[in-house]
Amino acid sequence: MDQASAFSFDMSYCGPPPLPSDLWTRWNFEPFLLTALILIGLAGAGLLRRAEAGRKAGFGAAWLLAAALFISPLCALSVALFSARVGHHVLLTMGVAPLLALALPSRWGRDMGLLPPLVLSSVALWLWHTPDFYTAAFTHPGLYWAMQASLAGSFTWLWLGLLRSRAPLAAGVTALSSAIQMGLLGALLVFAPAPLYLPHLATSAAFGLGPLDDQQLGGLIMWVPANLPLLALVLWRLLAVLGPRQEARE
Repeated sequence: MDQASAFSFDMSYCGPPPLPSDLWTRWNFEPFLLTALILIGLAGAGLLRRAEAGRKAGFGAAWLLAAALFISPLCALSVALFSARVGHHVLLTMGVAPLLALALPSRWGRDMGLLPPLVLSSVALWLWHTPDFYTAAFTHPGLYWAMQASLAGSFTWLWLGLLRSRAPLAAGVTALSSAIQMGLLGALLVFAPAPLYLPHLATSAAFGLGPLDDQQLGGLIMWVPANLPLLALVLWRLLAVLGPRQEARE
């Protein structure tokens, strides 16, 4: 028996890899997850009851997107396809994280240093996409949630500084740096000569993809769509830097 066929998904949080025919039956109603989501929702609603409308909207949108990521069949699909798990991580770090940052008190992040969250988020991104650590996340639910929490937490911290920092040029450079290293990881995955991720070597064929094709698709998602929010922020911050100069010339 080859290594790919022998890989066990017995401890995979999202269950075994689905087949296309049963994918839409694979909703995740695991009690711990539902309880955690309910408690987080109630806690957020209580803490934000007197907050500005924008903060409430940010939290509500982040909660709904997070619930969709972990309850919907995307959770199961991310077991079968590397590209689906990359998409899951992109929505977590480029969707849930900035929305959570918007939900935090408006005074937070204005004077924070940007290098620590940039380093921590970059380390989390690269660490969990190295083949050994990526594979380990399929072997125990605790490791799966360590992956999700470290990505969500580090990128929320990063987005807090990117959105709130009083130094627009520093925020723009930091966002560009994050985009560059994420694009580099995506490019490495696209141009890798062989598939790198053991859990998906025998699971992608059911969806019409070879393991290398699946890996390249995941790399493209990380290389291009994942960078669009960061590049939009770079543009916004650059306009903030250039705006006063333009007004002064006029």
